[in-house]
Amino acid sequence: MRNYLQQFKTLAFALTLLFGVSFLANAQNRTITGTVLDASLGDPVPGATVLIKGTTRGVATDLDGKFSLEIQSGDQILVVSFVGYLTKEVEIGNQSSFTINLEEDIQSLEEAVVIGYGSQDKKEITSAVVGVKPEDFNRGNVANPAQLLQGKVAGLSITRPGGNPNAGFNIRLRGLSTFGANSSPLIVLDGVIGASLENVDPNDIQSIDVLKDGSAAAIYGARGSSGVILITTTKKGSKDGRAEVSINSFGTMDQATNLIPILSPEEFVARGGTDFGSETDWRQELIRDAYSFTTNASVSGGFNNTNYLASVNYRNNNGIVKGSSNERLNTRVNLSQGALDNRLRFNVNLSFTTVEANSVNDAAFRYATIYNPTAPIFEDTESANQRFGGYFQRDLFDFFNPVALINQQKFLNEIKTALTSYRVEYDFLPNLTLSAQYSEDRRNELIGGFWSIQDFQVGFGATGSAERITNDRVQRIFESTLRYEVDLFDGLNLALLGGVGTQTTKNQGFGARSRQFLFDTGWDNLGAGALRIGNFTNMYSYANQDQLNSVFGRANFNYNNFLFFSASVRAETYSGFGPENQTGVFPAFSLGSDFTQIFDMGVFSQFKPRVSYGVTGNLPPSPTLALGVFGNGNRIDLDGDPLSTDDIYVGIVQNSNPNRFLKWETKKEFNVGLDFGIWDNKVTGSMDYYTRNISDLLFNVPVGGGPNIFDPGRFNTVGSTWVNLADLSNAGFEFAVAVNGLNLGEVLWTPSGNFTIYQRTQIESLSASGLGFDELRFATPGSPGQNNNPIIYNRVGQTLGDIYGPRLLGLSESGEYILSTTNPDEFERLGNGLPKGEFGFANNFAWRNWTLNFFLRGVWGHDLYNSYRGFYENADGASVTWNSVITDKTPTNPVVTSTPTFNSSYVENASFVRLDNMELGYNFRTNSPHIGSFRVYFAAQNLFTITNYTGIDPEARVTDAENGDGFTTALSPGIERRNTYFQTRSFTLGLSLNFK
Repeated sequence: MRNYLQQFKTLAFALTLLFGVSFLANAQNRTITGTVLDASLGDPVPGATVLIKGTTRGVATDLDGKFSLEIQSGDQILVVSFVGYLTKEVEIGNQSSFTINLEEDIQSLEEAVVIGYGSQDKKEITSAVVGVKPEDFNRGNVANPAQLLQGKVAGLSITRPGGNPNAGFNIRLRGLSTFGANSSPLIVLDGVIGASLENVDPNDIQSIDVLKDGSAAAIYGARGSSGVILITTTKKGSKDGRAEVSINSFGTMDQATNLIPILSPEEFVARGGTDFGSETDWRQELIRDAYSFTTNASVSGGFNNTNYLASVNYRNNNGIVKGSSNERLNTRVNLSQGALDNRLRFNVNLSFTTVEANSVNDAAFRYATIYNPTAPIFEDTESANQRFGGYFQRDLFDFFNPVALINQQKFLNEIKTALTSYRVEYDFLPNLTLSAQYSEDRRNELIGGFWSIQDFQVGFGATGSAERITNDRVQRIFESTLRYEVDLFDGLNLALLGGVGTQTTKNQGFGARSRQFLFDTGWDNLGAGALRIGNFTNMYSYANQDQLNSVFGRANFNYNNFLFFSASVRAETYSGFGPENQTGVFPAFSLGSDFTQIFDMGVFSQFKPRVSYGVTGNLPPSPTLALGVFGNGNRIDLDGDPLSTDDIYVGIVQNSNPNRFLKWETKKEFNVGLDFGIWDNKVTGSMDYYTRNISDLLFNVPVGGGPNIFDPGRFNTVGSTWVNLADLSNAGFEFAVAVNGLNLGEVLWTPSGNFTIYQRTQIESLSASGLGFDELRFATPGSPGQNNNPIIYNRVGQTLGDIYGPRLLGLSESGEYILSTTNPDEFERLGNGLPKGEFGFANNFAWRNWTLNFFLRGVWGHDLYNSYRGFYENADGASVTWNSVITDKTPTNPVVTSTPTFNSSYVENASFVRLDNMELGYNFRTNSPHIGSFRVYFAAQNLFTITNYTGIDPEARVTDAENGDGFTTALSPGIERRNTYFQTRSFTLGLSLNFK
């Protein structure tokens, strides 16, 4: 670690010297020089005109945006201009060197926004669509494309509690749209529907467009209910045959932060804990300062009708816990070629990614917090050496040495993805284009799990255990569209789109686990495990396939650039639904008008109210839910003789009853919005109010024996059936505003902000064909002692995810709980885990060669169950085995002597404001004809959080991974589990180079 720190200090000192030299270089002379940059991107602006005001003397900037100009006595003002930018005047004074940042002239640009199957000028958009460009992305060590958008789009919630480098992000658009199917937005990557974020590196992304409302997403039909995120990677190269090479390399240091306070060894013993004679800071033994390294390199260019991009992205992210890491290599090739005077166009996009993720048992975080602080790490006794590999262990309930846990258990996930896409377009006429696209998305996952013979938690009882799992998926999509655009009469433009598509998805895999090893051979030799049946063993394989066929169309009308109308419809047939309901139809329309094209509206340069309505669907989590498929049951010995094995078979069991009427989840969304611009679009923004009604949500319900009402003529053979059970509703208000550059002297400030107010999801019904519930209860706190008291109640007529429990009225003199009731049917509503609102506030500053960006994000109105306090705050006799957490909310006079029991005191308001990221950068002036730009930067993430929450991370928990079945996790939000990965704070130092 010392070597790393020394290198970091040396590099920081060298950069400081470079910055100092850059200032000294500004010596005054009467030949002035300078660089003209794009204020948002920091890129050079070649060909810009630099004139002495009031004269015709001037020059144009070169390819690097540089200029040199002789000035005369009396010259006072430089006038700098370029097409697409606002003209800027700069006072000369005594300066001899200038860095001039030009601001885009928003009004002069017809900004294109990507929508489904094409793009539109921003002025024509009549739905809730938001485009995010690279200059607006979040900064720092961003490994997942979702991080680029966190807090940037009103209504788009992106969360990942804790700092696990291998954890994914939970993405929600406009709140909850389902709880039995996919709740994440559909990803469309370079036109490929349903692609994974694993297929693209953040450095390759050129733009991201978010289709928020139902009318925008309806063109994707059965996959659009949770919204759509369109990602574009294609970068246009220069047409002069010159290749451009870009390199971005940075190193990051992650540190653990916000560790929950606990008792010291002396305090632990004084409370009554067993004293083993040592002093061990278990969390410091578990964590480290983690160093990560990232390099992105790309080459792009073009000539005639050819464009190309090739990139390589390597990331090696280490977690703050020893043994956790994520190593990723992504390669991408994008190629476009035109022929026949560019009437025929070919596009090939190839992306290959390999990931190697090493993980630890998340329970190590819990034990590192609550393990006995007087226990040693190792114990030099014959028993410990033989049984536990020399680690200190004791035969106590829920008591495992965390250092042993991360060293004697190993978990590896190797992922390989390949996304290939081929597209051809042909212009039969200038306004009539036929296109066809074929894509293949492959994902191969190889998982390894290992528990040592001496692992006390699992391996000791199994005499060692190991497993290997493969999961393979291939998705093939073919789509063809026909686009036609015509002016029907003067001022009325019509654009038509029609298309067909088919999607086939196949999933297959197998898993095997054995136990009782003579040596720790790991997962590469499962045959060394003597036992293949019973506890800690497994063997299975699976395969399934589904098909989705589609036909769709859309019409866009533009009348004199002030009245806009769009209508679309998509019809789809899915093989995974019941034969009575395999086809669904999803229509949509939207209407908008820019009043500034009709009336003089004073300060308003745009005032476009709009209204839209759309219907979308949602696919089931498995293609076999309607079929009542069979699975494997128990082993059956037909003659009962254990010595005879030729009559042992695995029985067949039905997993669920068939449902011939199972159908789509359907979301109907109404949206009213306003896009506005003020003072020649110096200030731009939008506001939206939406309402959603979601019906026929998929759910697995218990049923009794007797006739199967969902498959007439047959009987229920098992105790559950997948049905369309629930109806939900929600609403919200979104607001976004941006100021396109404020001149504060020589400083250019570009602020932007957004906020969202949610009306939480209401449960309208929980019934289907006579089957129904008044409520669904989920989420028990867990063991010890709290396994049978679910705390999330979902009741008809109330909000989803309400937290229920007894209210703590106070403590007795002896520290016993005084609770309002102990009857679960009389529990009170204590809070809700879903936020009431979110906001983001971005600030970009430019001064000469310097740039500064920082971004604040906040979430308010959500509650969290603090499980550390709920289990380890009390000082009762049974709790002295574990260390105690001591927070600002922990009672100390008297201390709590009751056995831990869930109550209102453990439900905390988790509203927070966080400085998510900040970046300081410097653009060096270069005289080399081969270096286009050279930039160094320092970035930090999660610098501080303002909150009253006393747990690990106040981030909203919209799902609960410990809920059990994997399908109902969205029905139990608001729980911070004890196995949450510790929070991290990151510091990044990097450089960017562009060669020409």
